[in-house]
Amino acid sequence: MSDPRSAPFTLGLDFGTTNSVAAVARNGTSDLLALESPSGPDAAFRSALCFWEEDSVKGGIAAEAGPWAIAEYLEYPQGSRFLQSFKSVAANAAFEHATIFERRYRFEDLGQTFLAKMAARSGGMLDRAARIVVGRPVEYAGYRPDDALARQRYDLMFAKLGAEVHYVYEPLGAAFSYASRISDPATILVADFGGGTSDFSVVRIEAPGAARRCVPLGHAGVGIAGDRFDARIVDQLVMPLLGKGGSYRSFDKILEIPRGYFADFADWSRLALMRNRRTIAELEKLRKSALDPDAIGRMIAVIEEELGFQLHEAVGRVKRDLSAAEQATFRFEGGGLSIEADVTRTAFETWIAPDIARIEAAVDRVLEVSATPATSIDRVFLTGGSSLTPRVRQMFTDRFGDDRIATGGELTSIAHGLALIGEQDDLAAWAA
Repeated sequence: MSDPRSAPFTLGLDFGTTNSVAAVARNGTSDLLALESPSGPDAAFRSALCFWEEDSVKGGIAAEAGPWAIAEYLEYPQGSRFLQSFKSVAANAAFEHATIFERRYRFEDLGQTFLAKMAARSGGMLDRAARIVVGRPVEYAGYRPDDALARQRYDLMFAKLGAEVHYVYEPLGAAFSYASRISDPATILVADFGGGTSDFSVVRIEAPGAARRCVPLGHAGVGIAGDRFDARIVDQLVMPLLGKGGSYRSFDKILEIPRGYFADFADWSRLALMRNRRTIAELEKLRKSALDPDAIGRMIAVIEEELGFQLHEAVGRVKRDLSAAEQATFRFEGGGLSIEADVTRTAFETWIAPDIARIEAAVDRVLEVSATPATSIDRVFLTGGSSLTPRVRQMFTDRFGDDRIATGGELTSIAHGLALIGEQDDLAAWAA
C-alpha cells in the first residue's frame, strides 16, 4: 500500500513574526502540519533562531530554530545568540546583515537556516510539496519598508525548498479559511493582527459551487502589531531603569543620552544584535560619561547576558494577563534589574493609543480602497495572536457591532487558507 503522505499536495506556509505554521491541502481538505518539538508535535513553530559555537560543525557555528532554538538557548544562554522576530527586518534596507560570532548573516541566510531546521522537523513534508503558498504582509514592518527588497529576500529565502512558490497576502489566507466555515454569500473584512504587522482585506465570499468562491475587493496594512505593543511596555516599565531620559557629560556640556540605543533595545528583532563589539564599546564609553552610570551598566548586562528571551516572555505574560483581567503584575529579574510593577489595562491602553489610531486609519483605508461602506460588511473575521488584545477587538465592536465579529484559529487560519488557495486553478488572482 502506498504511503498517503506521498500523494501530491500543496503547502501553505504562514511565516510569522512570532510563530510559523504550515498546512497541507489535498483534494479540498487542509490539515495542519505537526512539527516536532521537545515537548511533542505542535503546529506552531516559534520564528526564532539560536546560534552557538561548535567545533564539530562545518564552519564552527551550529544553529537551531523554533522551540529547539529556545531549548538550546535555555541550556547555555550566555554562550549562544538568540534571535527572534527577524521577519521584521525583511523590508528594511538599513539591515544588511547580522553579525553572529564574527560571521555575517544576511536576511536570506537567516531565513534559509530557519526553513532548513523547520523542514528537518516536518518529517520531510516541507521538502515534498509540489506547490508552496507563502503568506506575506500587505505592508511590511519598519520605517519606509521596501516591498521590492522584501520580495527579493523572500525569493532567496524560499528558493532552496525546491518547489513552485507563490506569495499571497496573509489576510486572504484567513479569508479562504473562513469561507470553508460558511455556506451563505457574505462580504467580510479580515483583520489579521500578528507580531509585526496588522493587515486587512475585504473579500466577497460567494455560495459554495460558485466558479470563484472568493473575490478580493481591497487591501490595506500597517507595520504595527503585537511587537509594538510589547515595545510600549518595555518603554514604560524597563527603560527608565536603563537610562532613558538620562544625560551624559560631553566636555563642558550635559546632553541627553541618544535615543537610538533605547529604540533598538525595545525592538525584539534588534535587541540580540546589540551584542556586538562596536555597540558594547559605545555603551561602555557612554557609561563612563553618564550621570547615572549604573543605568547604562544594567543595559549592558541585559545585552551581554542574552536576556532578551526572558524579557520577551515577561512582557508577553503581562500582556496576556491584561487580556483576561483589568490589572496584572509585570515581573522581570536579571542583569542587575529587579522589576515588579502592577499594570492596569487602562494604563496599557493609554500607552498603545497612538498605535491603535494608526491601525484604525488602516481599517479606514481598506474600506475606502474596496469601495465598501462599513454597513456592507456582513462579518469581521479577527485572526492573529494580537487580535486577542481587548482594545483591538473593541475597535471593531465599536464600529461594526459585536454580532458581526467572528473569531477562531487565531494562530492557524492563515496557513489553512494558504494551503487551500494553492489548489485553486486561478492562483494568479490571489498572488501578491
